[in-house]
Amino acid sequence: MPKDISAAASGQFKIGGDLTVNRLGFGAMRVTGRGIWGEPSDLVEAERTLKRVPELGIDLIDTADSYGPYVSEDLIADVLYPYRGLVIATKGGLTRHGPDIWRVLGRPEYLRQAVLMSLRRLKLDRIDLWQLHRIDPRVPRDEQFQVIAEMRKEGLIRHVGLSEVSIEEIQAASKFFPVTTVQNQYNLVDRKSEAVLDFAEANGIGFIPWAPLASGDLARPGSVLTRIAHQLGATPGQVALAWLLKRSKVMLPIPGTGSVRHLEENTAAAALVLSDADFAALDDEARRAA
Repeated sequence: MPKDISAAASGQFKIGGDLTVNRLGFGAMRVTGRGIWGEPSDLVEAERTLKRVPELGIDLIDTADSYGPYVSEDLIADVLYPYRGLVIATKGGLTRHGPDIWRVLGRPEYLRQAVLMSLRRLKLDRIDLWQLHRIDPRVPRDEQFQVIAEMRKEGLIRHVGLSEVSIEEIQAASKFFPVTTVQNQYNLVDRKSEAVLDFAEANGIGFIPWAPLASGDLARPGSVLTRIAHQLGATPGQVALAWLLKRSKVMLPIPGTGSVRHLEENTAAAALVLSDADFAALDDEARRAA
């Protein structure tokens, strides 16, 4: 692995037109325990991983109050505060009731509490990017959007993002605040948000794909993915990340891990260059698999 790996090789994107980040970021969900619940099994390695993040040129860290819950935000503050040159993006709107149990809660008073508590845990006066983890179907969405707009006007939030939303929901939210990022599941084989990605690209909205490394059967021996990885001297995961970065200039992948070795491996994908032919071959096989 090259010694000079850096996320800067992924290029840059301006969130909201004024917040510049390197396009390859870091997802901090995995610095928690099994089921994204409790402390990580190897706390020392998780802390080493977080410390290594800025050393690799990664300046966008994505977390959420529900990761742990609270564990990820607390660790980020413990290891990285003060955040020199780092954008800490967090999310609210999901509650936790045990390992792998996630429940949506979008009541306005709860969303306000979520923002205030994230500010306290992260030791911030303002969150650069706060994202609504899910729109609560049991609460009128305008009520959710309205309280977010109020917190933005109050200076608690700089930029607002949405997670797992449709184009129509982005347009509805945009009546209350500029939607600067969208975080939907998207990878080589999960393409349900293709239209949302195209909309984001057309409107200068950052697209944060979660589960970016998933490749399913594409990683089987003899597949196009493994063949290209072998030719490039890379791993299938690195090729999957390189494909995402080439797919769109608004793409902001945030592969997550609690391992320094895996973090460095992911970051090396920033400098991996796919030919147009390899990109198209991967796209074709992935669409057939999907």
